[in-house]
Amino acid sequence: MGMLDSVIGGALGAMTQQGAAPNGGLMQVVSGLLSGGAAAGGGDGLASLVQQFTHGGLGEVVQSWIGTGANLPISPVQVQSVLGSEQMTAMAQQTGLTHSDLASQLAHLLPQVVDHLTPNGQLPSGGADLGSMVSGLLGGLLRR
Repeated sequence: MGMLDSVIGGALGAMTQQGAAPNGGLMQVVSGLLSGGAAAGGGDGLASLVQQFTHGGLGEVVQSWIGTGANLPISPVQVQSVLGSEQMTAMAQQTGLTHSDLASQLAHLLPQVVDHLTPNGQLPSGGADLGSMVSGLLGGLLRR
């Protein structure tokens, strides 16, 4: 839990320094995307998210986040395209953000979080319980 806490906490801290104010709803959205919750449409969490980006034509981009080299950037438009309007609408309602603001924050957060969750250039093994890690992290961050 400590690693994920520092990863998302650091990413959110960087967003705050840049003038963005992430909210608890955004944390729940990121948690859902990483753990395969309702916001991600279910599935295997991080692996499903990677697959979604790969099928959306951004395989090279998402693989750069997993790999040990530099992370390729993603635009808010690309995030919206991959996640689709139905998923973006559900997540926007959950966060209270507009599609545009949500996509911007996800475009900033996702590369950092995926990169830090895959420090050896590989997706975590099936034994890694990202759902529990994310849930614990949310509890800690939302109490701060």
